Formats: sequence, C-alpha cells, structure tokens
Amino acid sequence: LFLFMLDLSVGAVAVPLSDVWAALTGGDCPRTTAKIVLNIRLIKAVVALLAGAALSVSGLQMQTLFRNPLAGPYVLGISSGASLGVALFILGAPLFGLSASFASLGIAGAAWIGAAAVLIVIAVVGHRIKDIMVILILGMMFSSGVGAIVQILQYLSKEESLKAFVIWTMGSLGDVTLSQLYVLVPAVMIGLAVAVITIKPLNLLLFGEEYAVTMGLNIRRSRGLLFLSTTLLAGTVTAFCLSLIHI
Repeated sequence: LFLFMLDLSVGAVAVPLSDVWAALTGGDCPRTTAKIVLNIRLIKAVVALLAGAALSVSGLQMQTLFRNPLAGPYVLGISSGASLGVALFILGAPLFGLSASFASLGIAGAAWIGAAAVLIVIAVVGHRIKDIMVILILGMMFSSGVGAIVQILQYLSKEESLKAFVIWTMGSLGDVTLSQLYVLVPAVMIGLAVAVITIKPLNLLLFGEEYAVTMGLNIRRSRGLLFLSTTLLAGTVTAFCLSLIHI
C-alpha cells in the first residue's frame, strides 16, 4: 500500500503524500493535483497491479501444467494470436483500403479476437490429444508461424501503419483509458477467479498427470480451465497495455 501511494506521488510533477491521500479520499487539495492523481497516475498504477498479477499467475499456471520452469503464456501462442490480430488490424486494413484510425479500442478488440481464435484451436487440439507435451510443441510451432505472418504483413505495410504497429509492440501502461479499465478489470478478475478454482488441480498436477488421474482429477476439464484462465489473463493484458515482447 505504501509503494502504491509512493507511485502516485512520484512523476514529472512531485506530489506530497498528504495531497495524494486527500485526492483519493476527497479531501482538500489543489484541483490540478487531484486531476494528476485521479485521471492519470491512478489509472496507470491500477493497470500495473493488474498486469503484474495477471502475468505472474498465468506464468505459474503454465509452468505447473507443462512442468517446465521456462513455460509461460506465450507457449500456447496466446500472445502471438493477440499480436496477429493487432497486426491484421493495423497493417492489414490499409492494404485493403480500410481505415485503421479508430485506435485503441479497435486494437484491443483485434487482440481479443486473435487470442480467442487461438483458444478455440487449443481447445480442439486439447480435446483430441492427451499428451500435454504435444500441445506445448504445437503451441510453440503456432507461435513461430504467426510470427512469420506478422513479419510478412510488416514487409508489405505502409510506413504509417508500420510505425503504429511498432509503437504498439513497445507496450505502455499510459494508453489505457478509464473506459477501457471497465473492461480490463472484470476480465482480469474473472481470470484470477478461475485460477483460484484450479488451485487443487494444479497441486495434483505437480506430481504428474498419471498421479492426478489416479486421484480422480478430470484432466481435460482442468486443462480447459487453465487454458481459459491463461487466455483471459495474458490475452487481456496483451490487448490493452503489453506486447508479445514484454510477455
């Protein structure tokens, strides 16, 4: 809590902690200070907390599921799918004479669609394949293929579109607006709630899938919940404030 308050007070304009507290509680403080704290810094701080929680939990889920300390949300191509959606929106739309000027909401929507498409593919594959390592390999192959498509779009795109896409890949906490926060917060909270539901299955999976099955765990159901939670967490953060590079 102290670090959160300190984050609100530090910036281009230093704000005393007493004024930060007054702005948050509706107390007496300069009007300009209240706008800086409530309209700019508070949103960034909340987004930072949500992004940290989402990426750390999704990383834990993937590391446990694949029993690999290097695993993360990117192994299933979730982040790649979001990146492809944004690339198609920013880079592909001008190629067909369409306008991509409706900025952040369109970019976020494209990333959501891309992540959802990957989720559907993973769900179909997971329903037919029991070996989790095979799904891991397929996810990495899918990520490489999507990356190649994105590079082709970059090569064919116009200068303005390419610049917009590169700026998006750098990621930013400051681009999230208050209206977008109304979507980001519920999505991340739902993802975290699903993650809490999967605590016991994750504990069983730590001992291996064979052991988990003997203890009565439904592997496919648990795997589906884990995929859903990871997609909501990593996909949402990627859509609104982070790029594939950061994840």
